[in-house]
Amino acid sequence: MTEKKLEKAEKIIGGGISTLGKEAKEFNREFMEFLQKYQVIGLAIAFIIGTAASKLVQSLVMDIIMPIVAVITPSGSWQTAILQVGPVKFLLGDFVGAVIDFFIIALVIFITIKYVMKGDVSKKV
Repeated sequence: MTEKKLEKAEKIIGGGISTLGKEAKEFNREFMEFLQKYQVIGLAIAFIIGTAASKLVQSLVMDIIMPIVAVITPSGSWQTAILQVGPVKFLLGDFVGAVIDFFIIALVIFITIKYVMKGDVSKKV
């Protein structure tokens, strides 16, 4: 919009456009401060990388570790183990797989944080 049209519109509305423009600029400034203060962009990137790492760890567990565990267990098909109590079926194999998955993810995070914090010169109390 040209300057002349903006002035004409301001006269019609009674200065509401310039107030709206100032409020929009203030909102934009506050939003940018929020993004910087709480490091939202870094959090979003960490979430995306974490999702990809989770898929990688899940593949490691299901494709490499679980076949080894299946050979070690007597029946070999422990992932399909079910505990049935009356009409209720508990999928123990799935649960054990999820627990192993969790511990591997926790171990990877522990090792990563330990490596990253090794370079941190500030000491946490």
